[in-house]
This record gives sequence, C-alpha cells and structure tokens, in this order.
Amino acid sequence: MTDKIRVVLSSDHSALDLRAAIKAHITERGYEAVDIGPTTTESTHYPYHGQAAAERVASGDCQIGIIICGTGQGIMMAANKVKGIRCGVCHDTFSARMIRQHNDANMLSLGTRVIGEGLALDIVDAYLSAEFEGGRHATRVDMIEA
Repeated sequence: MTDKIRVVLSSDHSALDLRAAIKAHITERGYEAVDIGPTTTESTHYPYHGQAAAERVASGDCQIGIIICGTGQGIMMAANKVKGIRCGVCHDTFSARMIRQHNDANMLSLGTRVIGEGLALDIVDAYLSAEFEGGRHATRVDMIEA
C-alpha cells in the first residue's frame, strides 16, 4: 500500500503533450500519476475519457482526477455525469484554489487550446495545494450532491 495520493489523468487526442507534462510535474511532487489517456493523436471522443477518469475517482481508486480536452468544457461535462464527481474547468490559479476550498472539487479540467503549459502547471499546483474549508461550504456541497 502506498501513502501517495493517486491522481488519474486522461484527455482526448488534443492534449497528449500537456497531459505528459502534467504527469511528469505531479510525479516530481510526490503524487502517483495513473495515466489512462490515449497514446496517439488519432481522433478520440472526450466524453469517454472524462467518464473513465471520473469513474476512477468515484470508485476511490484515485483521490483526484485531472482531465484535458481542447477547451476543458466537454470532458468536464462528461465527468460530472458520474455520481460523486465535482469537476470544474479552470484557466487561472484563483479558480483552481476556489474549486477545492469552496466546492471540494475532486477533479480539475483544463483546456489545452486555451492555456499554455506553464500556466497549466501553475493551475495544477494551485489546485493540488488547496484544501476544502468545510463549514458553510460543506452545506453547499451537500446540496450539490443531493
């Protein structure tokens, strides 16, 4: 058994390079990366990849998920269809912190055609370093789950 936080990573075909960069980045920081995304640039369907990653988080196999498509929107919508998933698209560090602190988001979605690698890694760091604040936010998260 490992003490490392398991982070599932997936994307569609548009984000192979960014997903690889994020995988290397989080591994360097002590996370266990579970990469289930495609390995070629052959066109693939983001809903499949969003759902597959979300199921890993919902089952408890991974504690956190990071998913990527062109805008981050479509793959996020697919992930949020899985019961127990709270995923948000973030293209700035403030939003990444807030979805963890206030929404207890267990998945982060990024748009590879919207942000560059440097900003994406900063967003990932902001997301991973933030913690859920609970309190009044827990009541709201409970409302979302209901």
